[in-house]
Amino acid sequence: MSLSPAFSETSFERLPGWADDDHPAAFAAFRRSAFHVLTKPYRTGALGVDFGAFAAAYAEARAVSQPNRSESRSFFERHFAPACIGAEHGGAGLVTGFYEPEVEASPVRTERFSVPLLSRPADLVDIDDANRPAGVDPYLAFARDTPHGPVEYFDRGAIERGALDGKGLEIAWVADKVDAFFVHVQGAARLKMTDARLCRVTYAAKSGQRFTGPGKILSESGEIPLEKVTMQSIRAWFKAHPDRVDEILWQNRSYIFFREAAVDDAGLGPIAAAKVPLTAGRSIAVDRLLHTFGTPFYIDAPSLTAFDAKPFRRLMIAQDTGSAITGPARGDLFAGSGDAAGEIAGVVRNAAEFFALLPRGLVSGGVP
Repeated sequence: MSLSPAFSETSFERLPGWADDDHPAAFAAFRRSAFHVLTKPYRTGALGVDFGAFAAAYAEARAVSQPNRSESRSFFERHFAPACIGAEHGGAGLVTGFYEPEVEASPVRTERFSVPLLSRPADLVDIDDANRPAGVDPYLAFARDTPHGPVEYFDRGAIERGALDGKGLEIAWVADKVDAFFVHVQGAARLKMTDARLCRVTYAAKSGQRFTGPGKILSESGEIPLEKVTMQSIRAWFKAHPDRVDEILWQNRSYIFFREAAVDDAGLGPIAAAKVPLTAGRSIAVDRLLHTFGTPFYIDAPSLTAFDAKPFRRLMIAQDTGSAITGPARGDLFAGSGDAAGEIAGVVRNAAEFFALLPRGLVSGGVP
């Protein structure tokens, strides 16, 4: 597979703020992927950034544990060449934010804790073009196994009305349906259990239907102006209209199932699609069909100041994906875990320029 002509080579000198970035933080995130690929390689994305071309960089990253600032910068400059990649239809790229919520939860249902987080049901099966029955939406990657073959799985409304009751799928119970929904949106959460344990749930599977965000529903119905849609404004609307929560949330038919995971390092996020723990401010979710996990991306988003009160110009590592993250210049920035991270992630929706750092074996080495 050849490298896509969508990449336009440039130089590190032309990356705004490159010299001022915290390269050791990006190196630490990259190094986690370097160890993971020893057991399972990443798939090469459709834009042709060949996974095999990362071999030398991964080998050096595994051999060096804590390089200083100049060593980390030199590492990326020696192994990679920057290339600009634009949005599909021209114009600027777009970044949003995501985080790992932290919510109170109970191991058993109580009067207060009555909203379940569910594990993957036994009758939920993966489907693709090879086994998808005629007439089933080609978008669906999951289905319900029946004696007559796979059918579309129960959607959010059906599940919350009891379609899976009695199957013993409950991992934990939270107090608020809106909190549970945002755990679904983020695909992971830290659970502060009533028995004093700190647990984690991460994505295991989904019912398969398309995601329809409440922000889109509320803006199109005139409830919240589009330019004011944030996680915070959506939460505030739900709090003011508790009788309409189901009406809005059930329009998002997609439902997420979870698995339990340990909190081995409280300073890191959950293990995501690239199978490494996410790093706050350094891991980015990208379109995995187009891009190759492990690719460093330098993001220039001068209007974004939520992370540290200055223009966002950082080297990020592609370590996650998401159903809403589509296109070559589209990214979701991991802000971290807990309420403070949520305050950052909830307001991120900014134009950005995307620079992929491509292994030098794939390019001429950058332009002067």
